[in-house]
Amino acid sequence: MSLLNELLTDWKYVRDGVIAEVENLPDDKFATAPAGLPRSPLELANHIVEVARMMVGELTNPKGDFQRNGYFDLIKEYAREGDVAKSKKDVVDLLTRTHEEGEAEFKKAGEKLMEGPIRQFNGEPASRLSWLHHGIAHEEYHRGQLAIYARLYGEKPALTKLIEGG
Repeated sequence: MSLLNELLTDWKYVRDGVIAEVENLPDDKFATAPAGLPRSPLELANHIVEVARMMVGELTNPKGDFQRNGYFDLIKEYAREGDVAKSKKDVVDLLTRTHEEGEAEFKKAGEKLMEGPIRQFNGEPASRLSWLHHGIAHEEYHRGQLAIYARLYGEKPALTKLIEGG
């Protein structure tokens, strides 16, 4: 298995985990942030999508450079019509669709481009594969937040249920 395909397999695993945590959350609390926290699960899921769009777009652009524009300008550049979900069902559909589209774009870009360099937000060079790993870690971080939201709502996180066989 190529390094790119290995990372895409990892990304699919993490994205499926994000979706499982989203599906696990109570419908009636999905659009409301837990007390003291800045984002609702809905806002967090939309954030995951916008960052993934930006990541895929910049990494698959042969002239990609995370410093060629400001962070929020890059987010706007890669946003697509219909990329903001308004319900839990929309979030699941959006997370599924954007992952499939992103994976296809990475495969089209190919391993050779992905092994090449890109300038990160901090100005330091990195391989595009390395930065893809960073993007996967970003989603895993937010998956953990969604699991904490479940606990705050009195639910078991989806991953805990999976591990326990439920």
